[in-house]
Amino acid sequence: MSNGAGDIAPDRWRMLGLLALAELLGMSLWFAASAVAPQYQQQWALTAGETAWLTTAVQLGFVLGTALSALLNLADLVPARRLFATSAAGAALANMLVLTADSLAETVPWRVLTGLCLAGVYPPAMKMIATWFRARRGLAVGAIVGALTVGKALPYLVKALPGATIANVTMAASGAALAAAGMVWVGYTDGPYAFPSRPFSWRLVGEVVGQRPWRLAMGGYLGHMWELYAAWTWLPVFVAASLAAQHDHHDAANAQASVVAFAALAVGGLGCLWGGAVADRRGRAWLVNLSMAISGACALLIGLTFGRSLWLLAPVALVWGFFVIADSAQFSVMVTESVPAHAVGTALTLQTSLGFLLTAAAIQLVPVLVARVGWSWAFPVLALGPAVGMASIRRLVSTRVGSTDH
Repeated sequence: MSNGAGDIAPDRWRMLGLLALAELLGMSLWFAASAVAPQYQQQWALTAGETAWLTTAVQLGFVLGTALSALLNLADLVPARRLFATSAAGAALANMLVLTADSLAETVPWRVLTGLCLAGVYPPAMKMIATWFRARRGLAVGAIVGALTVGKALPYLVKALPGATIANVTMAASGAALAAAGMVWVGYTDGPYAFPSRPFSWRLVGEVVGQRPWRLAMGGYLGHMWELYAAWTWLPVFVAASLAAQHDHHDAANAQASVVAFAALAVGGLGCLWGGAVADRRGRAWLVNLSMAISGACALLIGLTFGRSLWLLAPVALVWGFFVIADSAQFSVMVTESVPAHAVGTALTLQTSLGFLLTAAAIQLVPVLVARVGWSWAFPVLALGPAVGMASIRRLVSTRVGSTDH
């Protein structure tokens, strides 16, 4: 693999830092309501399935936003700086409006709108940083995904602070997103490897789907996504339920659970950096297969730690949090390498749209399984995703080897 000598733009590291920080701040909106789900559940007497809609609504809004963006080619037509900044500001406003809701039914539309706006924050950022890096693109995109991973964990850290309320967590996330919008609007410019734009075309989505390497990379990505957001959504609840089963003091258990949840999600930021560096050195397929194998094993095993010592549960949760996201950026890099340059933005947006649509089903499935078989056996179904993903990536590798031989 390349050692990065091809990346010569002097501002590339500064721009990576700016985009990574903006992504961290902007994506704190994602789990802003999920982090305080226990308060909502108590306040509105919600069932576990109803509580899941605080997250599922964001997923579906994101799917809608990315689908519209893909069909309208927005990521390839609208300047990235403008798309990111306006989307982050819109998401911040939608998140603040959650505080005006008096029921779950009133909250869900604002969460959907938040997710829709975030469709202009996540996929464009990957394209934006790819304009600054070519040889070290895996590491660069890994840093962006790592930053958004820490950002999504941020509300759990705010929630762990003494006296934290629904309003505190919500306003902190919205303020962070507004800061992200300002940073990108003022400080970002495209790099030397900018992707060429082309006039709007309804055929662009079909052109992307027609690429077999894209479809195989998507198979790996969809397997990864089946596991990822269900793990992120329910692991904090699993930890809280496990600790509550051992403690008489629920306030102490809740504080501990918030800290462990933050750590288990945030450690994925390091996982993304590690994954990007290893992928650039050893190859993307090798990295994603290793990560899916380990994360799938954690999905199978973590239920066995339920109700047991935190010293047993926490290490498995941290390993899962590290590897469940370590490969995510590499699927996006595979997409940028499997379609024509003029279709990269649309390909990334379509990829994320389909992936997040699948996450909504996985998120809603877990509480159904918990009700039927308990926490100890609810997570193994998520291991099906990595198994399917690994099979698809192996086919992608064999296809590329075959084309090289011929």
